[in-house]
Amino acid sequence: MQIIFSDNHVLVVVKPAGLSTQPHYPIKDNLTDLAKAWIKKEYKKPGGVYLECIHRLDKPVSGLVLFARTSKALTRLQQSMREKQMNKTYFAWVETGKKLKALKELEHTLTHVNHRAKIVKSNHIQGKLAQLEYSIITEKGDFSLVKIKLHTGRYHQIRAQFSSISSPIAGDVRYGSKKQLPKQKIALHHACMSFPHPITQEVIICEEMLSDWQELL
Repeated sequence: MQIIFSDNHVLVVVKPAGLSTQPHYPIKDNLTDLAKAWIKKEYKKPGGVYLECIHRLDKPVSGLVLFARTSKALTRLQQSMREKQMNKTYFAWVETGKKLKALKELEHTLTHVNHRAKIVKSNHIQGKLAQLEYSIITEKGDFSLVKIKLHTGRYHQIRAQFSSISSPIAGDVRYGSKKQLPKQKIALHHACMSFPHPITQEVIICEEMLSDWQELL
């Protein structure tokens, strides 16, 4: 776990692929508990540690995770997220399908069924709008490295939307990838995010750009 930003109100850390964001019985290791242990030691806190994640990353995904360290910060960061004041950028290696274009926006309606995101008709009673835009950075064999900007934050959104255009994320066998990666990880990384600080309102920009994007494969 790598610390990117920390003060008395927020904490931003890098989650490695293969680690759950929150406690998930019966597996003990998770990012939230590791972050609480770091805060307890770093700030010499004698009692319990308050820490709530603002967003989660799927277990096989790596990258930045934002936490609130106080209830006031939690409320304000959640409001910022609802008001779309947060920006998130991901990178992924995806299979180079015929529908993958140099620059494109994807828009679908998603539901959440049996631990999967499912694309449904726009008038589905439980459907939620999912939007993102992407650009192709480079190509390697049968795969393309894409830069993704999220406009919504739905369950398994990126994974389901790229699968729907026959370009699943490398390693994501759940959504149709033909390639398996070590430790069941997938080639998706949350690299950059910005958000207004819950107290000062200063825009905080955090980045964790991999030195070699090939390592995702």
